[in-house]
Amino acid sequence: MNKFSLLILLGLCVAANAGTIFLPAYPDHILVIDEASQKIVDKIPSEIGIPTAISQSYDRKKIYVTSNDKNGVEVVDIASHKVLEHFELNHGNQQFRIYGVAPDPQDKVLYTVVREVVKQADRYEIGKFKYAVIDLAQQKIVRTADMSPEDQEGNNPYPGSNPFHISPDGKYMYQFRDKITILDTSNFHVSDRIDLAKPDFPDMANIGIGAPFGTLDEQGAFVSLFNAEDTVVHRRFFGIARFDLNSREFKFTEIGPAPAGMMGIQVSPDRKTGYSVVSNGEHGNRRCEFWAFDLATNQRTMTAEFACRPRFSFGISSDGKRLYLYGAGFEIEVWNAATLKLEHTIDLHNDVTMGGIIVVP
Repeated sequence: MNKFSLLILLGLCVAANAGTIFLPAYPDHILVIDEASQKIVDKIPSEIGIPTAISQSYDRKKIYVTSNDKNGVEVVDIASHKVLEHFELNHGNQQFRIYGVAPDPQDKVLYTVVREVVKQADRYEIGKFKYAVIDLAQQKIVRTADMSPEDQEGNNPYPGSNPFHISPDGKYMYQFRDKITILDTSNFHVSDRIDLAKPDFPDMANIGIGAPFGTLDEQGAFVSLFNAEDTVVHRRFFGIARFDLNSREFKFTEIGPAPAGMMGIQVSPDRKTGYSVVSNGEHGNRRCEFWAFDLATNQRTMTAEFACRPRFSFGISSDGKRLYLYGAGFEIEVWNAATLKLEHTIDLHNDVTMGGIIVVP
């Protein structure tokens, strides 16, 4: 084989292994970016307004898009980039603000948190947060439930955040806040609260957290960075936590003193390495860094400082070799995961929302 043929073969291998990025953008579409060429290859129109949150279906074949201007839901086929269905929850003078969705294992319903807004002749009446179930076949909210007073403030999420993780059997919802709250999906009653650690303090007030706080694998194990505080001298520390949604087994390994803010963790496809973004200081004195972790030993292996943005989030490539910084701007910064050095930027020629990122192989 000559040198020219070898280069072609290598190029084909890279292209074959590359994945696809889905990124919500203004004013009304989802950008589709090919990882190999790092070019926009498609724009999926959003029929429900500004796409403020995206999440993947349980079978990993579809994307659920939600908006908070028309308060709608859209289902997109990942393979064909086609919109399969879309509908709005607004009706007359009644609106339901949607705060992210989590599908059940059969991808028939979406669990979410909503807030009802009713337009009267002289005012808007804004209701309290409620748990809700959206039926995809009926294209409407089929069930709501009141929320206890102690959960009201904790359920004031950023629109792009994911409110729940659903157990593999579909019977329970897990919410990771100042405690792990476990709810029965049949009636939204709290079946248990686990006060083990305080996950991901919201200290990064000026940085939107659009991506999930952690990674949920196919076996139902949730991995994230958690903060905790000892009860004697109130020393704050952080570590890597693993929570099994099937057995409810919780394992926490302390790593070191907690920084001011943490953005959760992105895990490589082989589950061996995790990456996070941390922040210390405020405003002009804020310092942002990538941290890399060996998940086998629960050790921090590498750090690298980068210039902070006012608002941003991050994701990981389909092969785990690159990290993406994006959000509230017109570009994606591409960082080498092995060296934590900036490789280049992808000019999107389009402003993107803080509604999260989905990368598929």
